[in-house]
Amino acid sequence: MVKLHVKKADQSLFWFETQTSINVGDLLKTLVEIYNAKLKIERLSYEIEELSKHGVSFPTNMQGLTEQQISDLVLKDDWAQKNLSPSDYVINKDPMGKRNGLAPLPKYAEVLTKTTAEAKARVSQKMIEAGVCLTPDVIKDTLEVLRGAVSICYPMGLPSYEIIKLELEGKEELFGTQAGTEILDVDKCDLWWASKKLDNNKVLSDYVGKNEKSKIIVKLHKKGYGAPVKEPIMSEQQKKDLMMAEYHRQEELKKLEFDDDDSHLDSQWADSNRLKKSFLGLNTIKFK
Repeated sequence: MVKLHVKKADQSLFWFETQTSINVGDLLKTLVEIYNAKLKIERLSYEIEELSKHGVSFPTNMQGLTEQQISDLVLKDDWAQKNLSPSDYVINKDPMGKRNGLAPLPKYAEVLTKTTAEAKARVSQKMIEAGVCLTPDVIKDTLEVLRGAVSICYPMGLPSYEIIKLELEGKEELFGTQAGTEILDVDKCDLWWASKKLDNNKVLSDYVGKNEKSKIIVKLHKKGYGAPVKEPIMSEQQKKDLMMAEYHRQEELKKLEFDDDDSHLDSQWADSNRLKKSFLGLNTIKFK
């Protein structure tokens, strides 16, 4: 199977394996789905970590308010009052005022943090560097693991306004947010290889041949923005290695130049007739 290094601009996203006979349109759809799901895992991991530290989100009308403002407006967290007792949580106020500060007990918080660490590791940069491929099954399993961890800690379920619940149900509202700008729409992007836009109606082998053991770089790129940035001739690490090699070469040349210097031959200790001159008393004679 051909191995694809999927990028967006100069950012490495993940590795993916497929057959050269795959339809480009189908391939594009799969890659976009994996990319968007990868972003979802990263967002969920962050929110679940916050959940482990500061508890469930406040109702929307209470988020960002101070305790005094909440008191003055006589606002209540009905979900927390209904579903949590003092023995179910430890108090840890959220400095952002987004979550209610009723953090889960340490044993449950540990379940959440360990699960998010595992989830992030599956889609991390280290996996890209190791050349490990990301698949729809891995994505699906990771989302289920996150869902399971939340269910263990909150068997009663999360409130309808909790972003974690919305993310897990695919109901998140990202319009107008930074996260929303990162999402790709399969109908509004193209797949590129070797500075060529691939036709969705063709198969991959029409462009890269039928060698199933090849490795290629493909790029996801929004339509209407021209061709994506070309790959640099050398990576940053290769540039650093080249500069270091050049530095060592210059140092070696300096050393050789120093070693070739024969000015030391004028020194007294280098005079092969020094012993003879000392017997004849000629060491103190200077010629002008």
